[in-house]
Amino acid sequence: MFVRSLVSMATLTGLFVSSGCYAVSDTQMRAAQAQRMQLSRNQQFLAGRVNQLASEKMGMEQQLSIANQRLNNLNAERAALHDRYKHLLTSSSNPLPGGASARFRDLAERYPEFEFDEETGVSKFNTDLLFALGDDAVKSEAQQLLQEFAAIMNSAEAQQFNILVTGHTDDVPIKQAKTKAKHETNWELSAHRSTAVIHALAKHGLAENRMGVAAYSMYQPVAPNSSDANRQKNRRVEIYVLAPDAAVVTGG
Repeated sequence: MFVRSLVSMATLTGLFVSSGCYAVSDTQMRAAQAQRMQLSRNQQFLAGRVNQLASEKMGMEQQLSIANQRLNNLNAERAALHDRYKHLLTSSSNPLPGGASARFRDLAERYPEFEFDEETGVSKFNTDLLFALGDDAVKSEAQQLLQEFAAIMNSAEAQQFNILVTGHTDDVPIKQAKTKAKHETNWELSAHRSTAVIHALAKHGLAENRMGVAAYSMYQPVAPNSSDANRQKNRRVEIYVLAPDAAVVTGG
Protein backbone atom coordinates (compact mmCIF):
# COMPACT_ATOMS: atom_id res chain seq x y z
CA MET A 1 0.00 0.00 0.00
CA PHE A 2 2.79 2.43 0.91
CA VAL A 3 4.74 1.52 -2.22
CA ARG A 4 1.68 2.12 -4.31
CA SER A 5 1.27 5.58 -2.83
CA LEU A 6 4.87 6.48 -3.65
CA VAL A 7 4.37 5.33 -7.19
CA SER A 8 1.23 7.45 -7.45
CA MET A 9 3.04 10.52 -6.12
CA ALA A 10 5.90 9.99 -8.56
CA THR A 11 3.40 9.69 -11.35
CA LEU A 12 1.71 12.95 -10.34
CA THR A 13 5.05 14.69 -10.10
CA GLY A 14 5.90 13.59 -13.60
CA LEU A 15 2.59 14.84 -14.80
CA PHE A 16 3.17 18.28 -13.24
CA VAL A 17 6.63 18.46 -14.81
CA SER A 18 5.42 17.37 -18.19
CA SER A 19 2.54 19.85 -18.07
CA GLY A 20 5.01 22.85 -17.73
CA CYS A 21 3.96 24.05 -14.28
CA TYR A 22 7.58 24.45 -13.17
CA ALA A 23 8.38 26.46 -16.32
CA VAL A 24 5.69 29.05 -15.43
CA SER A 25 7.05 29.41 -11.91
CA ASP A 26 10.56 30.05 -13.27
CA THR A 27 9.23 32.86 -15.48
CA GLN A 28 7.48 34.49 -12.55
CA MET A 29 10.61 34.09 -10.47
CA ARG A 30 12.75 35.75 -13.13
CA ALA A 31 10.25 38.60 -13.42
CA ALA A 32 10.29 39.05 -9.68
CA GLN A 33 14.09 39.06 -9.67
CA ALA A 34 14.10 41.67 -12.45
CA GLN A 35 11.72 43.82 -10.43
CA ARG A 36 13.91 43.47 -7.38
CA MET A 37 16.96 44.48 -9.41
CA GLN A 38 15.10 47.47 -10.82
CA LEU A 39 13.98 48.47 -7.34
CA SER A 40 17.54 48.12 -6.13
CA ARG A 41 18.80 50.34 -8.96
CA ASN A 42 16.07 52.86 -8.18
CA GLN A 43 17.05 52.85 -4.52
CA GLN A 44 20.70 53.38 -5.45
CA PHE A 45 19.74 56.26 -7.76
CA LEU A 46 17.58 57.86 -5.08
CA ALA A 47 20.33 57.43 -2.51
CA GLY A 48 22.74 59.13 -4.89
CA ARG A 49 20.30 62.00 -5.44
CA VAL A 50 19.80 62.38 -1.69
CA ASN A 51 23.57 62.58 -1.20
CA GLN A 52 23.86 65.07 -4.06
CA LEU A 53 21.08 67.25 -2.65
CA ALA A 54 22.63 67.06 0.81
CA SER A 55 25.95 68.19 -0.67
CA GLU A 56 24.25 71.02 -2.58
CA LYS A 57 22.41 72.07 0.58
CA MET A 58 25.68 72.15 2.50
CA GLY A 59 27.23 74.29 -0.23
CA MET A 60 24.29 76.68 -0.21
CA GLU A 61 24.44 76.92 3.58
CA GLN A 62 28.14 77.75 3.36
CA GLN A 63 27.44 80.44 0.75
CA LEU A 64 24.62 81.81 2.90
CA SER A 65 26.93 81.88 5.90
CA ILE A 66 29.55 83.79 3.90
CA ALA A 67 26.89 86.23 2.63
CA ASN A 68 25.59 86.79 6.16
CA GLN A 69 29.11 87.42 7.39
CA ARG A 70 29.69 89.96 4.65
CA LEU A 71 26.37 91.62 5.54
CA ASN A 72 27.38 91.74 9.19
CA ASN A 73 30.71 93.29 8.21
CA LEU A 74 28.95 95.92 6.10
CA ASN A 75 26.54 96.70 8.92
CA ALA A 76 29.46 97.03 11.32
CA GLU A 77 31.24 99.39 8.91
CA ARG A 78 28.03 101.38 8.46
CA ALA A 79 27.57 101.65 12.23
CA ALA A 80 31.18 102.77 12.65
CA LEU A 81 30.77 105.39 9.91
CA HIS A 82 27.55 106.61 11.50
CA ASP A 83 29.29 106.96 14.86
CA ARG A 84 32.10 108.83 13.14
CA TYR A 85 29.64 111.26 11.57
CA LYS A 86 27.76 111.62 14.85
CA HIS A 87 30.96 112.47 16.69
CA LEU A 88 32.05 114.98 14.08
CA LEU A 89 28.67 116.60 13.67
CA THR A 90 27.25 116.71 17.17
CA SER A 91 30.09 116.42 19.66
CA SER A 92 32.52 118.98 18.36
CA SER A 93 32.56 122.61 19.40
CA ASN A 94 32.55 125.53 16.98
CA PRO A 95 35.95 125.52 15.23
CA LEU A 96 35.46 128.99 13.72
CA PRO A 97 37.32 132.00 15.16
CA GLY A 98 35.29 134.80 16.70
CA GLY A 99 35.35 137.07 13.65
CA ALA A 100 33.89 134.46 11.30
CA SER A 101 31.28 133.45 13.87
CA ALA A 102 30.26 137.09 14.21
CA ARG A 103 29.79 137.38 10.45
CA PHE A 104 27.63 134.24 10.41
CA ARG A 105 25.61 135.62 13.33
CA ASP A 106 25.03 138.82 11.38
CA LEU A 107 23.95 136.72 8.38
CA ALA A 108 21.40 134.91 10.54
CA GLU A 109 20.00 138.22 11.79
CA ARG A 110 19.47 139.46 8.23
CA TYR A 111 18.00 136.20 6.91
CA PRO A 112 15.31 134.90 9.30
CA GLU A 113 15.20 131.43 7.67
CA PHE A 114 18.95 131.01 8.11
CA GLU A 115 20.20 129.89 11.53
CA PHE A 116 23.69 129.79 12.98
CA ASP A 117 24.65 127.94 16.17
CA GLU A 118 27.66 129.65 17.73
CA GLU A 119 28.35 126.70 20.03
CA THR A 120 28.72 124.12 17.25
CA GLY A 121 29.38 126.25 14.17
CA VAL A 122 26.42 124.65 12.38
CA SER A 123 24.49 126.68 9.81
CA LYS A 124 20.92 125.68 9.02
CA PHE A 125 18.90 126.64 5.96
CA ASN A 126 15.16 126.09 5.81
CA THR A 127 14.74 124.38 2.44
CA ASP A 128 11.65 126.46 1.70
CA LEU A 129 14.11 129.36 1.53
CA LEU A 130 16.37 127.48 -0.88
CA PHE A 131 13.97 125.32 -2.90
CA ALA A 132 10.41 125.09 -4.15
CA LEU A 133 8.44 122.15 -2.71
CA GLY A 134 9.71 118.87 -4.18
CA ASP A 135 12.39 120.62 -6.23
CA ASP A 136 16.20 120.70 -6.05
CA ALA A 137 16.82 123.88 -8.05
CA VAL A 138 18.15 126.62 -5.77
CA LYS A 139 15.82 129.65 -5.83
CA SER A 140 17.23 132.84 -7.31
CA GLU A 141 16.40 134.75 -4.10
CA ALA A 142 18.61 132.36 -2.11
CA GLN A 143 21.69 132.97 -4.25
CA GLN A 144 22.66 136.15 -2.38
CA LEU A 145 22.63 134.30 0.95
CA LEU A 146 24.79 131.49 -0.44
CA GLN A 147 27.15 134.02 -2.00
CA GLU A 148 27.65 135.71 1.36
CA PHE A 149 28.10 132.32 3.02
CA ALA A 150 30.84 131.43 0.52
CA ALA A 151 32.50 134.81 1.05
CA ILE A 152 32.73 134.20 4.80
CA MET A 153 34.21 130.73 4.24
CA ASN A 154 36.74 132.23 1.83
CA SER A 155 37.80 134.94 4.27
CA ALA A 156 41.31 134.76 5.73
CA GLU A 157 40.12 133.57 9.13
CA ALA A 158 37.92 130.74 7.74
CA GLN A 159 39.59 129.63 4.53
CA GLN A 160 41.37 126.72 6.23
CA PHE A 161 38.07 125.10 7.22
CA ASN A 162 35.97 122.56 5.30
CA ILE A 163 32.22 122.09 5.25
CA LEU A 164 29.79 119.18 5.09
CA VAL A 165 26.39 119.88 3.50
CA THR A 166 23.59 117.60 4.73
CA GLY A 167 20.09 117.36 3.26
CA HIS A 168 16.95 116.46 5.22
CA THR A 169 13.27 116.04 4.30
CA ASP A 170 9.98 115.63 6.12
CA ASP A 171 8.12 112.29 6.19
CA VAL A 172 5.81 112.98 3.23
CA PRO A 173 6.63 110.47 0.47
CA ILE A 174 7.24 111.53 -3.11
CA LYS A 175 3.93 111.15 -4.96
CA GLN A 176 3.68 113.47 -7.96
CA ALA A 177 4.85 111.78 -11.15
CA LYS A 178 6.81 114.83 -12.29
CA THR A 179 8.72 115.00 -9.01
CA LYS A 180 9.13 111.23 -8.77
CA ALA A 181 10.74 111.18 -12.22
CA LYS A 182 13.59 113.30 -10.79
CA HIS A 183 13.62 112.15 -7.16
CA GLU A 184 12.24 108.65 -6.71
CA THR A 185 12.23 108.85 -2.91
CA ASN A 186 13.10 111.32 -0.16
CA TRP A 187 16.60 109.82 -0.19
CA GLU A 188 17.22 111.14 -3.68
CA LEU A 189 15.54 114.48 -2.92
CA SER A 190 17.72 115.10 0.15
CA ALA A 191 20.87 114.07 -1.72
CA HIS A 192 20.05 116.15 -4.79
CA ARG A 193 19.38 119.22 -2.64
CA SER A 194 22.71 118.82 -0.84
CA THR A 195 24.45 118.55 -4.19
CA ALA A 196 22.61 121.61 -5.51
CA VAL A 197 23.88 123.67 -2.56
CA ILE A 198 27.41 122.41 -3.23
CA HIS A 199 27.18 123.53 -6.86
CA ALA A 200 25.79 126.92 -5.84
CA LEU A 201 28.58 127.50 -3.31
CA ALA A 202 31.16 126.39 -5.89
CA LYS A 203 29.65 128.87 -8.36
CA HIS A 204 30.16 131.57 -5.74
CA GLY A 205 33.84 130.73 -5.36
CA LEU A 206 34.05 128.05 -2.63
CA ALA A 207 36.53 125.36 -3.68
CA GLU A 208 34.86 121.99 -4.26
CA ASN A 209 37.66 120.09 -2.49
CA ARG A 210 36.63 121.84 0.73
CA MET A 211 33.09 120.45 0.60
CA GLY A 212 31.37 117.15 1.28
CA VAL A 213 27.78 115.92 0.91
CA ALA A 214 25.49 113.78 3.08
CA ALA A 215 21.77 112.98 2.89
CA TYR A 216 19.49 111.66 5.62
CA SER A 217 16.07 111.65 3.93
CA MET A 218 13.41 111.89 6.69
CA TYR A 219 15.34 109.97 9.33
CA GLN A 220 16.82 112.81 11.40
CA PRO A 221 13.86 115.08 12.15
CA VAL A 222 14.31 118.00 14.52
CA ALA A 223 10.59 117.99 15.33
CA PRO A 224 7.78 115.39 15.19
CA ASN A 225 6.21 115.25 11.74
CA SER A 226 2.83 115.99 13.27
CA SER A 227 2.02 119.36 11.71
CA ASP A 228 2.85 121.47 8.68
CA ALA A 229 4.95 123.79 10.83
CA ASN A 230 7.04 120.90 12.15
CA ARG A 231 7.44 119.39 8.71
CA GLN A 232 8.75 122.73 7.51
CA LYS A 233 11.39 122.60 10.25
CA ASN A 234 12.43 119.13 9.14
CA ARG A 235 12.84 120.21 5.51
CA ARG A 236 16.28 121.72 5.89
CA VAL A 237 19.86 121.80 4.67
CA GLU A 238 22.53 121.94 7.37
CA ILE A 239 26.13 122.98 6.83
CA TYR A 240 28.74 121.84 9.32
CA VAL A 241 32.06 123.64 9.53
CA LEU A 242 34.82 121.09 10.02
CA ALA A 243 38.46 121.30 10.93
CA PRO A 244 40.98 121.09 8.06
CA ASP A 245 41.97 117.51 8.95
CA ALA A 246 38.37 116.18 9.14
CA ALA A 247 38.59 112.94 7.17
CA VAL A 248 34.88 112.95 6.46
CA VAL A 249 35.50 115.67 3.88
CA THR A 250 39.13 115.36 2.83
CA GLY A 251 39.07 111.58 2.45
CA GLY A 252 42.24 111.19 4.50
